[in-house]
Amino acid sequence: MSDLPNSRVPESVDAWRMVAARREFEGRIPLAAMTRLRDSLLEPEGDARYVLAFGTDALKLPYAELRIEAELPLECQSSLRRFMLPVRLVQRLGLIRDEADEAALPEEYEALLVEADGMLKPAELVEDELILAMPVVPVSPEAEVVVREFVPPAEETAQANPFAALAGLKKK
Repeated sequence: MSDLPNSRVPESVDAWRMVAARREFEGRIPLAAMTRLRDSLLEPEGDARYVLAFGTDALKLPYAELRIEAELPLECQSSLRRFMLPVRLVQRLGLIRDEADEAALPEEYEALLVEADGMLKPAELVEDELILAMPVVPVSPEAEVVVREFVPPAEETAQANPFAALAGLKKK
């Protein structure tokens, strides 16, 4: 991926025309411009580099292939320290006009429902994929693993047992 600015990528493209022309776009998007993603980041600095290529496969299925590289600044939930999560992904999106068409897609495709006007926004596709790549609980690979075995006290175990009260009555 080269260092092309995002200005060369249109804000929205006609998916069906791009498939027919087998177009490819390359660009960068500042993380700060991704309003849905940036609240999950420690600070929205840096950018995502991407290539978006349109075409049809051997089965004549229209697709958009998205390749993304980014470094996401996150806060480790174990150490509370900043770390960079490297994201390198390739996602093939099967372009469909109707939800019923999803069943016909090969399993390696992710379905992308294209609106009636055929327009797609490359920046939104990139942001969607980065949101999906975010871990539920960010933990730095350098964080020490904390393993604690919790054993409840005997009196708690007895109270949790619903038959403990019956056993007490039986002894009387």
